[in-house]
Amino acid sequence: MAGILDSFKLDGKTAIVTGCGRGLGQGMSIALAEAGADIFGVGYRADANETKTRVEETGRRFEYMQADLASIEPVPAIFERAIARFGHVDILVNNAGIIKRNDSTDLTEQEWDEVMNVNLKSVFFMCQAAAKHFMARKSGGKIINIASMLSFQGGIRVPSYTASKGGIKSLTMLLANEWARYGINANSIAPGYMATDNTALLRADAGRNAAILERIPAARWGEPCDLAGAVVFLASRASDYVNGFTIAVDGGWLGR
Repeated sequence: MAGILDSFKLDGKTAIVTGCGRGLGQGMSIALAEAGADIFGVGYRADANETKTRVEETGRRFEYMQADLASIEPVPAIFERAIARFGHVDILVNNAGIIKRNDSTDLTEQEWDEVMNVNLKSVFFMCQAAAKHFMARKSGGKIINIASMLSFQGGIRVPSYTASKGGIKSLTMLLANEWARYGINANSIAPGYMATDNTALLRADAGRNAAILERIPAARWGEPCDLAGAVVFLASRASDYVNGFTIAVDGGWLGR
């Protein structure tokens, strides 16, 4: 009988990871590859050479597709190319996201739509495409959406981002309600305050940086590698009875 550590192995699996080129997406791509998965990376940038190199150093394969998830137009092609390259998809990590900072009295319709299109609309249709593939194969599968601390809290000056990440948490629960019976696990990870491009302005503001660090029990900003355990767990057989849950990886932020 296989031991518990074997249930975390992803040998023979293929993962689609959006926003794979840097930051959290790169960290999760590397973690999944270290656990045994091949990676089909999706990003808005022209290349993901560093991610490719680091994935291939693990002995796994990496394929990259440039796509703008401000629209759902690329979604069918993402799955077609991933399946053509690797034969199947087993794991979807919806990591791509953007943020627009503005007072709620000044936020424009364009700023609202840009964030919602990438952070919520495209996420739903990526989930839908994954579920259809999993159901057609009768294989089950893993969907991992990237939520936020603002899935639980309101935040300041990011109304469209807060709405989108609140939506991710609720959408993930709905998808679990509909799809768990097919062996599809839909869950989310809510990163805490992470040292990524999205938080560069916060970290550059001495007052805000100090206030944030003061509230984090771990007393540091998170790093992309801090998501490794959570994403491998949710992508693996070890989480087969975990459905519709959002795991906070936050250094204790929500506990304060």
